[in-house]
Parts: sequence; C-alpha cells; structure tokens
Amino acid sequence: MMVDSMYIHIPFCNRICTYCDFNKVLIDNQPVDAYVDALIKEMRQIEPMTLRTIFVGGGTPTALSEAQLEKLLLEIDSRFTVTEEFSFEANPDELTMAKLDLLHNHGVNRISLGVQTFNDELLKVLGRSHGYDDIFRAISHLEEIGLTNYSIDLMYNLPGETMDDIKDSLKYISELKPKHISWYSLIIEPHTVFYNRIQKGQMKVDDDEAEGEKYMYIMGELAKLGYPQYEISNFSEKEYESAHNKTYWKNDEYFGLGAGSHGYVGGKRYYNTKPVNHYIRAIEENGSAVKETVELTLNEQMEEEMFLGLRMNRGVDMRRFEEKYGRSLDSVYGDVIDDEKGKGNLMEKDGFISLTKAGRLVGNSVFIGFLN
Repeated sequence: MMVDSMYIHIPFCNRICTYCDFNKVLIDNQPVDAYVDALIKEMRQIEPMTLRTIFVGGGTPTALSEAQLEKLLLEIDSRFTVTEEFSFEANPDELTMAKLDLLHNHGVNRISLGVQTFNDELLKVLGRSHGYDDIFRAISHLEEIGLTNYSIDLMYNLPGETMDDIKDSLKYISELKPKHISWYSLIIEPHTVFYNRIQKGQMKVDDDEAEGEKYMYIMGELAKLGYPQYEISNFSEKEYESAHNKTYWKNDEYFGLGAGSHGYVGGKRYYNTKPVNHYIRAIEENGSAVKETVELTLNEQMEEEMFLGLRMNRGVDMRRFEEKYGRSLDSVYGDVIDDEKGKGNLMEKDGFISLTKAGRLVGNSVFIGFLN
C-alpha cells in the first residue's frame, strides 16, 4: 500500500500546559533554527512525491517565527504536492495575520485550533497561553482570509468545570459554526502537573459516571447542532471529517518526521528520539533520528486494525479486513465480537462491526478484548 500521509512534529511551546504529556519543550533558549534545518534534512530523505495529507502538530507549530515557518513551508512546497488536506495545529494567541497569510499562501487548507475551553478561569487552570478574546480574534482572522475549514479542539471533565461551561461551549459553537469539533475528555497522564496535584490531593476531576454523563450530553447536543459524531471524540459534517486522522484510525501507513514522532511504513512502526538536541545531532550525523523500529506480526496488525478502526462510528470494514489480512474477521475475532454484541457494546451493520452508543462509553474495555 502506498504511503500518502505525513506527520511533522514541532516540539516547541511558549508555555507548558499543566495536563500535557506530549513531546514538547519551552521555546526559550532552544536551538529552533537548527531544529528546522534538521527537520528539512530528514524530509529530504523522502523522495519528492504526491501526498494525500500532511499534518503539522506539536508542541505548538505556531510558536515558530514567521521566518522559521516560511523556511519549513517552502521546503514542503518544493518536495510534496498535497491533494486533499494540509493541516496545522495552532494556538489562538499565536495566530497572527502574518502567520496565517504564510500558511494560507503555502497551501495549508485546514487549521486545528487549540481552544480547549471558552472559560478564562479554566484556561488559566490548564496553563494555556491564550484567553477568551484570543479565540474570537483568531477565528475572525481565519474567516477574513477565507481559511474557513478549521476545527475547534476542546476538552471536558476539567477540574472545576460545570455543565454550564459545556453549555457555554455549545452556545459558541452554534454561533461560530466551525467545520469540525474535536472534544476530548481530560486524561490525567503521569509526569504532568495535573497528575502531581491529584496525587497530593490538591485537585480532583469527576468520576467515571459523571464523565460519561457529560460525554453523552455532548454527543447529543452536537448532533442537534449539525455535527454528527464520526469518531469517539470527533464530530463534523461528512465532507469535513479529518482525512489525516482517519489515516491513523484506518490503520493506514504514514511518514513521521521530527523529534519524538513515529511513523508506520512497510509494516514497521518506527520511533524517533525525543530530546531536541539528540534529534538534531542524530540527523546531522546519520541523516536519521530513528531510535527504534518494530516489525509488526500479522496478529499485531490485525489487533491494531480493530482497536483503531472501532474508534470510528462506522467501525471496521469486514471486507477490507479480509482483503488486507487474508482472513475473515469472523474467523479471527468471532468469539470476541459475539461476546461484546451480547453485552450490547458492538453491532454489525452493512458489512461493518462498530461500537454501539453504550459501547463508546466503555470503548477501552472493548478494545482490550482484541488484544492477545
């Protein structure tokens, strides 16, 4: 299968959020120019080609200066033709008109805007660098230049959050009418500020039952607003579903570039070294920063097909599964599927196996059933 998607990682942030465990560093005193040069050198290991999607994420890609952004975008322009979706993650306070013009002029056609919440006090708790007003200014800039395909990325189950906060977010969504919504539950990850606060009893979040109630409410209200759910945490009209993220959920292959990024090519998953200076040195000395490569067995590929594909509302395509792996879905996982159907967590419809609405509340426990 031809690889036609690429992820590019920018690990720099102007502020470190209290909940984040992604590979990131404060941008102050970092070798950002050397990092961009190394990223370009890594990019040049891939032959010029046509790609269906590119996603530039982080960290915060918009933490780069205009000159650094332009250098990166010029290189992407010179090597790759993007036919479908070219996405950039952005923080509202960093999305200046000058940076937006750069992105737009170099073919970026989708922005993933890290809003998280519309509540200023909760934004401070999260350690975000932007405020309420920045959100609307950024969206105004996007609409002014005609880059109207943007996602509002939100979180729920935040410390101190109320249902009124969720209702406020829904009100703003109904007014702004973005093309896409990502709305993730806060996950407390080890080695984050939030994790340490919870361990010390300084902070708490809702229990599973309250979290589930919020999730069901969000699903229902977004559907009423014209945003059907297509993945566990993602909502949009069909023509605005994230083409790049569906690459992951359909278990298709992709290139991964940058510090701490990972890719999936030729049935092998590879992982780049994480520390920025180690990444730069590895690229300068070897032209590659790959720290580990894992060749997946057939069983591992099929397992991934299931727990990734079941994230999507349409689920796993039974015919596609058999074409990819030479075995019917029923012959491999028939017992697990029947068991979860009996519990009301899975259903079969039009040649797809998918989570039921109730199953989405316990998705992780369903996925475990497909792992040996």
